[in-house]
Amino acid sequence: MKNLIEKGSISLGIELGSTRIKAVLTDENGIVIETGGVDWENKLKDGVWIYNIDQIHTGLQSAYANLAQNVRDKYGVSIKKVKYMGISAMMHGYMAIDKDKKVLAPFRTWRNTITKDEAAFLSELFSFHIPQRWTISHLYQAVKNKETYLFDIDYLSTLSGYIHFLLTGEKVLGMCDASGMFPVDPQTGTYYKDMTEKFNSVLSENGYSFTIEDIFPKVLSAGKYAGILTDEGAKFLDPSGNLEAGTIMCPPEGDGGTGMITTNSIRPKTGNISAGTSSFAFIVLEKALSRAYEEVDILQSPNGNPSAMVQANTCTTEINCWVSLFNEVLKAFGKEVSTSELYKTLFEKANEGDADCGNLMAYCFHAGEHLVDIPNGTPLFIHKPDANFTLANFMRTQIYTSFALLNIGLDLLKNKENVKLDKINAHGGIFKTKGVAHDILSAAINTPVAVNNSAGEGGAWGIAILACYQAHSKEMSLEDYLDNIIFKNSETTISAPDPDIFYGYSAFMNNFKENLKAELALS
Repeated sequence: MKNLIEKGSISLGIELGSTRIKAVLTDENGIVIETGGVDWENKLKDGVWIYNIDQIHTGLQSAYANLAQNVRDKYGVSIKKVKYMGISAMMHGYMAIDKDKKVLAPFRTWRNTITKDEAAFLSELFSFHIPQRWTISHLYQAVKNKETYLFDIDYLSTLSGYIHFLLTGEKVLGMCDASGMFPVDPQTGTYYKDMTEKFNSVLSENGYSFTIEDIFPKVLSAGKYAGILTDEGAKFLDPSGNLEAGTIMCPPEGDGGTGMITTNSIRPKTGNISAGTSSFAFIVLEKALSRAYEEVDILQSPNGNPSAMVQANTCTTEINCWVSLFNEVLKAFGKEVSTSELYKTLFEKANEGDADCGNLMAYCFHAGEHLVDIPNGTPLFIHKPDANFTLANFMRTQIYTSFALLNIGLDLLKNKENVKLDKINAHGGIFKTKGVAHDILSAAINTPVAVNNSAGEGGAWGIAILACYQAHSKEMSLEDYLDNIIFKNSETTISAPDPDIFYGYSAFMNNFKENLKAELALS
C-alpha cells in the first residue's frame, strides 16, 4: 500500500454526512487503504436547519487532514498525488452562490420541512411529486419571499455540487443528486424540458431574468468526466500544500446514490436501505409508478435508472440520546463502559423483549415528517399503566419506531404498485450489532434484509468507487463493474422475516398509527 500511495495510484472519496465528514483512501480496485474524518452537527437557527459556511470549509479540511495524518502514521508517507477523487454529501438542500463563489444564504439541509405550500404548488404545476426538501422547493420559497440575494445568484446546487465546484471550478452534479434538486428525465439524462419551461415562466413573472438552465448544474451520469482538481482546489482541501493538482474527478453525488453503490443496488428489482441520522429506502423500478404519491419520491440512480425513494428525516438520533443518558447513569455509579459495548449490550437486550414491545410506544421525530404529515418533530415515549415496561421492551420500542416510516412507505409500494423485491440491502450504524436491527427491519418490511460486510465505510467508500469506475466506464456498465470487480468476493449476511416478529411488529404499527394524534398535538 505504501508503494501505491507514493505513486499516487489511489482513489479518494469524501462524504459530508449528517453527523460526520468522512474521508476514505482506496486502491484503484476499491480496497480501503485508510480512513479519516471528523464529527459535526447541524443547527436549528430561526426555525431552519443549517450548517454555516465555516463549518463546511473547516470540516472538510479537518476530515482530509485527519486522513492524511493517519496515512503518515501508518505508512510513513504523505499523500501527494491522487489519481481519482469524488465528493459526496447529504442530498437535497439549497446552496446559492454568486459569481465570486460567495455563498449567499446558509446551507438549508434536507431536514427542513418549511416549504409545504411551495412543494404542493410545484407538484401541481409539474404533475410530479416535489418533496419539501428538494432544492427547487427552497428556490421557489425564496422567490415568493422576494429574497434580495436572488438578483446576485450565479449558481445553485447541493452541498456535494458546491464542494466539487470549489475543487474544480466545474458546475456539474451526478444523476442521483441532481434528480433531488429538480426532476430528471431518464430519457434525456437532464432536467425535464417542459418542467423547466414552466418554472422559468414563474421566475419571469416574479421579475427574475435568470432561468433554471442558467443557474443549475449540468447533469452527469456515473463514469463521466467531471473535471480535475485545480491548484486552487488542492490548496483549499489541503492547506499544508502537500496535495498536488491534476486529480481526475467523478461527478459529485448525494448520499442516496453512494448508498446504492455501497450496497450494490443499482439494477432494477434491487433496493437498499440506509439507516442513520435519517433513513431512506431506494428501490430501482422495473417500470414507472401508475401515479404520483406524496409518500414516494422519484429519483434516478447514479447511472440513470428510475428509482422510488421513501425517506424519513429521523431514525437513530433518539436512540443515541437514550444511550447517552444510560451512559450518564453508569458514570453516576462510577462505572466506565465503552460506547460500542453499551450499544451492543442494549441492542442485544432488545432481543429479549416482547414481539409487540409490551404495548410501549415511541416516536423518534427530531424533525418534521412528511410521510405522516407531522410539521415539526417532538420525540415522544408513552405507555399505558399496564404495559410491560422493561429495559428489553424499551430498547426494542426505540428500534421498532426507527423503521416505522419505512414500513409505511414500502407497504404502499408493495400493496398499491405491486413492487417486487427479492431482498433489500441495508447499511448504517444501527446494523453493527448482529442479529438485532437486521431481524427487526426484515420483519418490519416483510422482506429479507442483506448486509454486505464490504459496506462498512459508507458513502465515502461509495464515492471513491465511483471515482475508480472512470477507468472502466468505456468497457463495462456500472452494474457489471460492481458485480465483477468491487463485490466479486464480498460476504453477505441475510436475515429472513421471522413470523413472530412480523406479527408483533404489525401490532406495534397499529398502535403507532392510532397514537399519532398525540405526536401531532405536540408538533
